[in-house]
Amino acid sequence: MGNFDYLKKVPYFNELEEKPLEEIHKISIIKFFEKGSIIFMEGERGEAIYFVKSGKVKISKTSSVGKEHIIKIMEEGDIFAESVLFVGGEYPATAEAIEDSEVIMLKNQDIEALIIKNSEIALSIIKLMAKRLKNVSYIIENLALRDSIGRTASVLLTFAKERGVNVKEGILLNLDLNRQDLANIIGTSRETVTRVLSQMDKEGIIKLNRNKIIIKNLERLKEML
Repeated sequence: MGNFDYLKKVPYFNELEEKPLEEIHKISIIKFFEKGSIIFMEGERGEAIYFVKSGKVKISKTSSVGKEHIIKIMEEGDIFAESVLFVGGEYPATAEAIEDSEVIMLKNQDIEALIIKNSEIALSIIKLMAKRLKNVSYIIENLALRDSIGRTASVLLTFAKERGVNVKEGILLNLDLNRQDLANIIGTSRETVTRVLSQMDKEGIIKLNRNKIIIKNLERLKEML
């Protein structure tokens, strides 16, 4: 077991052999960010991609009128800022640690040089890009084609798939997000998401408990899409 075992927790690298993992480890820079720290700001020059080693990172964009839209909450193994790989440019969003976090930073020039030498790593990066493009298409579809109820159902189902825990009452979502954060992810107002969640709770589809949500009727939630 090498000292680069943390890379095996990154989905895009966990199928690599020991040698390419060791090569990635050599160019990895591990940084610690306290809760509330900004990792990078939207519009800053993009010079690296990042993976979450531990903790949680919020990725968000700010509209022209100052409204925040949360794109995603990144957790252990998740990648962010990969859009600047190969092409450079500016970071398209802001990354903020929402709890004490360690992140792996891979500088663009280092990983690009490594990809040229190692086809196995190159294939992993290509798969990563393809999956991310699929996720972006899903986000666009969710915002453009669904109403607030459908978007709320979609986000809850995504959380259930990515971080849901099976409990006696159903699927537990320990979101650690307030209603405003959840509204920013869904793309609606705090009042609207509160009303939609309350109605779902009333109908027995979910059970609300502060920042925790239990999905009690998964099939009914899917129908709301």
